[in-house]
Amino acid sequence: MAARALVVGGTGPTGIPIVRGLVERGFRVTILHRGTHERDETPPTVEHLHHDPYDAADLAAGLGSSTWDVVVSMYGRLRAIAAATAGRTGRFVSVGGVPAYRGWMNPWLHEPAGLPVPAREDAPTVGEAAEDEKGYRIARTEEAVFASHPGAAHFRYPYVYGPYQLAPREWLVVRRVLDGRSRMVVADDGLTLHHHGYTENLAHAVLLAVDHVRPSGVFNVGDEEVLSVRQVIEVIARELGHAIELVSMPWELAVAARPLLAQPLPTHRVLDLTRVRTELGYRDVLPARRAVALTARWLVDHPPARGGTEEHVLADPFDYAAEDRLMDAWGAALATVPTVAWREAPGYGLAYSGPGGRPRSQPVFTP
Repeated sequence: MAARALVVGGTGPTGIPIVRGLVERGFRVTILHRGTHERDETPPTVEHLHHDPYDAADLAAGLGSSTWDVVVSMYGRLRAIAAATAGRTGRFVSVGGVPAYRGWMNPWLHEPAGLPVPAREDAPTVGEAAEDEKGYRIARTEEAVFASHPGAAHFRYPYVYGPYQLAPREWLVVRRVLDGRSRMVVADDGLTLHHHGYTENLAHAVLLAVDHVRPSGVFNVGDEEVLSVRQVIEVIARELGHAIELVSMPWELAVAARPLLAQPLPTHRVLDLTRVRTELGYRDVLPARRAVALTARWLVDHPPARGGTEEHVLADPFDYAAEDRLMDAWGAALATVPTVAWREAPGYGLAYSGPGGRPRSQPVFTP
């Protein structure tokens, strides 16, 4: 008889490939969700239980007295789901978020400000609600998961991108391309590193926890390559065949760059993936650069409604007139900076040998 798997959620950006992967592995899959987002990609053999995980009584009614070989929980009411399935599954796999880390959402909790990079699974989590209310709730939820399922495998997701994402950061660039914008503001040359995870990559990691024998504890997961903000924009523009000038401004002035960066400082947010790579053998299904390009194409074919939910969540007014005024003012300010004469031009250090650095000592290299 086929092993039984329950997926709570299962119709979101990573839920769809997880459900598909479980079916491909021979599981008899049931998904419990509200039924508001049925997907054509869901295999027809999957059983649907339409119940609300946010309603304790309705959740209990949906679960009934059933037991499962595997429960994969990727829904917001994770604490309630973990408690309701305690003792009723051989393996519990859950999905949470990286705001559990102390300093992920509030970089001023560290001195100097900024999350230590890379963030390992044993890094401090938010300990007090006053530090970060959301992060505090997420960290307490993790504790509740392991209280109900001591052998659980829990994944800390970064920002997710790909089809069906309700906060599609790539749309911030794609829409400007579609609108014919020739320039865009970036903060500090767009060099901030911000860990994201493509839907298929994250789903692959979760499925590895099902494949392996009793993996437990917390796992970071995300794309193996962390692209800078500038690289994300350049990948999208190249994929869509559009030239766009990136106008670099200091973070304090680059107000238009806030939605793409999605944090109050231009510091880095990078995860250490050592554990998921070594213990579960994780490798990206799709490299980040290709995944960003495919996501951009998907958004061209499935554009969010102008002024709709996704744009409201992204908090970008797409006020091009204001952006132009800001960039023009910055260009005018740069034009007033005088040429500085140096006694000796500052260099990159004598240890540097790349472009613009110290020249070779001999005109010809002899092996």
